[in-house]
Amino acid sequence: MKTILLIEDNKEILENLTEYLEIEGYRILGANNGRKGFELAMEFIPDLIICDVLMPDMDGHEVLHLLLETSATYQIPFIFSTSMSEQVDRKEALSLGADDYIIKPFEMEVLLKKVKTWIRSGSNRCLNILPA
Repeated sequence: MKTILLIEDNKEILENLTEYLEIEGYRILGANNGRKGFELAMEFIPDLIICDVLMPDMDGHEVLHLLLETSATYQIPFIFSTSMSEQVDRKEALSLGADDYIIKPFEMEVLLKKVKTWIRSGSNRCLNILPA
């Protein structure tokens, strides 16, 4: 069973995503903030991470930065989830090392397609040299 880590500070969104993805056959780890999400990623090494961008304490950019500094988590596919729809934000997120970007609100079927794609293909970063 593939494991997905959801990092989302909105409790309702986290619960809805968890329920939907569990029904689709995935094991879900949930974190309501970036720091806890990073800790769960280090402990369980999930197959995919879906992370909100704007969160208090540690935002999604900081989470991704920490994950990319660690060889154990470097290759995990990473999808940003955010309500920000400006094209500049998308380009920035992808340039920071995210594999994909989904804008809220989104259709669950669209998310599921992205989940299946990234779990199957792995991160684009796998083509790059791993950090020391």
